[in-house]
Amino acid sequence: MTGKLYGIGVGPGDPELLTLKAKRILDMADVIAVPVKEAGEASTALEIIRPVVKLSGRECMEVVFQMHPDEEKRRRCRQEACQRLTGELAKGKTIAMITLGDVSVYSTYMYVNQYVAQAGFDTEIVPGIPSFCSGAAAAQLSLMEGNESLAIVPSARETKNLAVALDHFENVVVMKAGNSVKKLSDMLAQRKIPLDAATVISCVGMEGEYIGPLDLEREYSYFTTVIIKKK
Repeated sequence: MTGKLYGIGVGPGDPELLTLKAKRILDMADVIAVPVKEAGEASTALEIIRPVVKLSGRECMEVVFQMHPDEEKRRRCRQEACQRLTGELAKGKTIAMITLGDVSVYSTYMYVNQYVAQAGFDTEIVPGIPSFCSGAAAAQLSLMEGNESLAIVPSARETKNLAVALDHFENVVVMKAGNSVKKLSDMLAQRKIPLDAATVISCVGMEGEYIGPLDLEREYSYFTTVIIKKK
């Protein structure tokens, strides 16, 4: 008998936004796999589920995915992580691997899902609420209306992609924007898009939550999204 791997989106930060299906699977899984960049690192995803999922006495397995600049080293690290997971699956264990937000949005899990499926094991993806949807709700903003378009850019450092998005889309979501608000404000100014068209959504559902205008004097965390509504 072989096990099954679940990819679980745990949402943007508020434990109450964890889906009922995600909680059910997390409660029944033999192993909760926790992705980290370095061994021993704290996991935001794990802290999100802690208030609503019983973790005492459970097997939690760190899975390291290094963010190394060398693509080959990243590939080897992913392969080692996947081999650890398939080793446990071969023992018949059910594994739930948690990830922030939604599994399909900029998530390392999708590499794992492909590897594990190709190795012959069953997999299932359980969607979660993406940070930009949660942020839009918290700010009481619509992401798009009528026939409006929406572009999602991974970071303001992706200047080419951001330029295309700002030039051709009515609504733009810039994720992981914490260190790039100055660059973003400059790009808005170049296009004569007013600064108040941008709303910052930072650490929603976490400590230090901020929802408000783009303030160049403020320091923002890694968990910062900017929603730009040109209209």
